[in-house]
Formats: sequence, structure tokens, C-alpha cells
Amino acid sequence: MTWQVVLTERARRDLASLGPAVSRRLAEALRRFAEQQLGDVKRLRGRGEEWRLRVGDWRVFFTYEFGEGVLRVLRVRHRRDAYRQ
Repeated sequence: MTWQVVLTERARRDLASLGPAVSRRLAEALRRFAEQQLGDVKRLRGRGEEWRLRVGDWRVFFTYEFGEGVLRVLRVRHRRDAYRQ
């Protein structure tokens, strides 16, 4: 199943603040995961239905919307800041 990737406004701002090389790498990892379900993905404990995709030092936080076939990207954070509340 191929998932449609939808970025929240916050995720768009996160990606825009990164350099072009990092943004391309993250976009490629998201595309690969949406099409082939390949990547280091884990469900996060204590954060509801939230999941994370690990791409090097970066973490992409998302939720699944199974009825619509949508991966909704919530945030893109560096690992040093990713899990701080």
C-alpha cells in the first residue's frame, strides 16, 4: 500500500529551516517509507498514536490515518531535541 504524505504547517516550517541537503534526504526517506514501508520506524510509547521515522540524526514524527491512507507528518526534529517536551 502506498501512503499519501501530508505535512502539517509545523512540519513544513521544520523542513524549511534545514539545509537543502538535509531536506532532500528527509524527503527521500519519507517517500521510500510511504511507497515501500522501508525505514527505521517505531511506535512511541506515551504519545498516543504517534510514530517516528529515524533518518540519521533526524526524527520524523507522524501519525497514520488508515481510513484515508494518509501519513500525517507532525514534526521533524534533530535527535538532541526530539524527545524533549
